[in-house]
Amino acid sequence: MLFPAPEPAPAHAPAPCFIVKTLEALTIDDEASFRHVGLYADLKRALQDDGYRFRVLPETHAGRWDRAVALNLTFWGADDGGDVLVDSHIPADVVAHVAWHHLTARALGTKSGERASADVLFLGESIASAFDVYLVGRLLGHAPQSSFLESQVPAMADAAAEAGLDEEAFEALLAGIAADPDRAFDDLRALLFDAARALVGCKDAEEALAVLSGLDSHRFGPILHRYELSNWVLYARAYATAVPDTRVQAVDRALREGNGLEWLTREWIDPPRATT
Repeated sequence: MLFPAPEPAPAHAPAPCFIVKTLEALTIDDEASFRHVGLYADLKRALQDDGYRFRVLPETHAGRWDRAVALNLTFWGADDGGDVLVDSHIPADVVAHVAWHHLTARALGTKSGERASADVLFLGESIASAFDVYLVGRLLGHAPQSSFLESQVPAMADAAAEAGLDEEAFEALLAGIAADPDRAFDDLRALLFDAARALVGCKDAEEALAVLSGLDSHRFGPILHRYELSNWVLYARAYATAVPDTRVQAVDRALREGNGLEWLTREWIDPPRATT
């Protein structure tokens, strides 16, 4: 074996367990900033209606933001997708992010015991991540004191600066996002999905560099590295199958043909749930 199995924990030290809570048991931070975003309310309701369960660090790990970040970056997927929370607080944007993963799993999830496809993983993450930019567009000018904007915009600016975009050009990028958040979602979702699918098939760094270079001219090319594409690709290589998923390809085509958020709302959120 390349990596030996870890030593079992001593019998007197049981493995810590996450605390499981539904959304009703959590405090949603910064939610007032999202009250004018109707789609946020729809996503929140989807989690509530389905009784989605969140994982909170046990008391023995209280306050360990570093541990939560490590777990979130290393273990994510289409089936649960929810961030590991440090305590009983959850940011409103994370509620939306988790909901998109949940809706993707509900629509395209695999059967128990089967490996997810990389296509499903990338579709869910590209939707959830692109929705962050949609929210940026909706909140700019409406909720300038939002803690979401306070974290997202500087992170986007840093990525853009590293890519060579000057301050004036970045301001123009933000203005375009605010002018048409739906289009911003569509453009970024397609970019992230295409980039991840291309990178997962690369054999070496030379091929990957060629892929990334080919995306530089895209509208959102300067902020591509804002997103954890390496984690997406490595997770998919470790846990997913590379077999193309025709269901995902059909959804991707539908999202590119018109307003993607309208399609997702109509097909994944609005339809009544079957009752048993």
